[in-house]
Amino acid sequence: MSAAKRVVVFDYGFGNVRSAERALARVGADVEITRDFDKAMNADGLLVPGVGAFAACMQGLRAARGDWVVDRRLSGGRPVMGICVGMQILFARGIEHGVAAEGLEEWPGTVGPLEADVVPHMGWNTVDAPAGSELFAGLDADARFYFVHSYAVHDWTLQSQSPMIEAPKVTWSTHGKRFVAAVENGALRATQFHPEKSGDAGAQLLTNWIGTL
Repeated sequence: MSAAKRVVVFDYGFGNVRSAERALARVGADVEITRDFDKAMNADGLLVPGVGAFAACMQGLRAARGDWVVDRRLSGGRPVMGICVGMQILFARGIEHGVAAEGLEEWPGTVGPLEADVVPHMGWNTVDAPAGSELFAGLDADARFYFVHSYAVHDWTLQSQSPMIEAPKVTWSTHGKRFVAAVENGALRATQFHPEKSGDAGAQLLTNWIGTL
């Protein structure tokens, strides 16, 4: 029997780290909540949660050297997964209340206010996953996931620049206007929704991620 995959939930003060820990442990991962640089670098997988404002999350992440951890892991092809604002900060910038803040710039794009009659988007919603998705493998097309957010990315512009490099797989959802719900881009994965709060569907998604580590 193979050893459990070691996953660090990066603790930088902005995220439901205990919920993430329980959800990952439920699907068989060996989980630790820490901001220790070496442990975060050496884990099989790094999960970056995020709750609150984009700019505040970025400030907290930088203070904990999380920006270095994410960059260095990805430079070495080591898996990273972002959740909710932990996904949003992977984009180039976020604009909240008219104020722009720089993100980690792993992907081009701007996180902006949801374009919907009812904000925040809070509750269960379906997603439109692309063919060949690893995160959504084994899940029905009508599977529902739990969202809590007022901001999102509405446009995806990054494409593969080489036939030798697979283009990112982008999953969409709709609340008012269509927005990016998840991304699979090599070692970097992310979801706008909370898999740790999404019941059996979220557990299957986390199982799928653990299986890629």
